[in-house]
Amino acid sequence: MIDRRTFCKKSMLLVGGLALPLAAFELFDPRKLLADKSDPAKERWVFLVDTEKCVGCGYCVHACKVENEIPYEANVTRTWVERYVVTKDGKSHIDSPKGGRDGFTAGRIEIGEGKHEEIRGEDVNKAFFVPKLCNQCENPPCVQVCPVGATYATADGVVLVDRKWCIGCGYCIMGCPYGVRFFHPVYHVAEKCNFCYHRITKGMKTACVDACAFDARRIGNINDPADPVTRIIVTERVSILKEEYGTKPQVYYLGLSKEVK
Repeated sequence: MIDRRTFCKKSMLLVGGLALPLAAFELFDPRKLLADKSDPAKERWVFLVDTEKCVGCGYCVHACKVENEIPYEANVTRTWVERYVVTKDGKSHIDSPKGGRDGFTAGRIEIGEGKHEEIRGEDVNKAFFVPKLCNQCENPPCVQVCPVGATYATADGVVLVDRKWCIGCGYCIMGCPYGVRFFHPVYHVAEKCNFCYHRITKGMKTACVDACAFDARRIGNINDPADPVTRIIVTERVSILKEEYGTKPQVYYLGLSKEVK
């Protein structure tokens, strides 16, 4: 006897050629988005990353894994830290060994398959760290392409994944332009950051924010003009990743360098 997940997965793989393009045109009603934002009583969670404060210690990644049941040794994580080393010839060298979980103690750059690139100190123009996580988009492609509704957006703007409904088709992983999704190595379902929704809805901070000793990560409510994070977003020069995709990400960056992809 075939179970529900297997049946759904096989069915969707057969019709995937039709389901994916149709879903890609299913956009949110802009009037609904405006209505959600116009109610000051509603929370709309946003994240702020200060790249000038991040030291690449990896404490945030470690805390995230422990908090959210991501196997410690698995080479996947809900949030990660990238190291950028820009040499004087204008080239950018980027790595994130184990998601930056253990910090960056080696001077050499990891280029994959166990290989490394040595960069001399005198050749370095600048170097910095950039934390990344799910952007909790206002127009999330992952919600649009999920054929069974396992990925959905809450009223306060956080995109969640229901492990019981996910059939592991991988459409959301392919649809995310930020590469934040992966298959959970134990549950074999789609996985990603959810702003520690189980914590923030109880008045707590996310695990990564709690773990950051340098105030490089902060979470706030964009609908509250008195929120410290909101004040920074509306008064200072902040950036978002891949604005050209029109997903309206709600993770904002301070001090984001032009080399960041």
